[in-house]
Amino acid sequence: MTAANTLPHVTASLNAIALCFLVAGFILIRAGRRDLHRRAMLAAVATSGLFLVVYVVYHFAAPIFVFRGTGAIRPVYYALLISHVILAALVTPMIVLTLVRALKGRIAPHKGIARWTLPIWLYVSVTGIIVYVMLYRIDWT
Repeated sequence: MTAANTLPHVTASLNAIALCFLVAGFILIRAGRRDLHRRAMLAAVATSGLFLVVYVVYHFAAPIFVFRGTGAIRPVYYALLISHVILAALVTPMIVLTLVRALKGRIAPHKGIARWTLPIWLYVSVTGIIVYVMLYRIDWT
């Protein structure tokens, strides 16, 4: 198996791990466990950062993988993909801003943007996994 064949699976795994850290971070802050919340969210940022590096390397090195589904699933896939890409581009600077505010101890502004960042980040993570499954795990033939 070549890197071009392996990297989509690596990125999907990193995305799933980041999703787990996000959910854990949310649960932990709701439970009042600030220290563990901080660790989970830093792990989510680190995992997502690693995902982004691997994703960019993959897309510079590999050919474009064409969606093979036909019929009614095709517009569903592209609607999902387009919303995923747009929101991924939007949420990236939001994640950075949310992180910076937290690290500077600016908790009220951190909470304010985190209320928007988290659901968008969760959507991007979940839709990324769905897109991966639709591209690489379902045989549309």
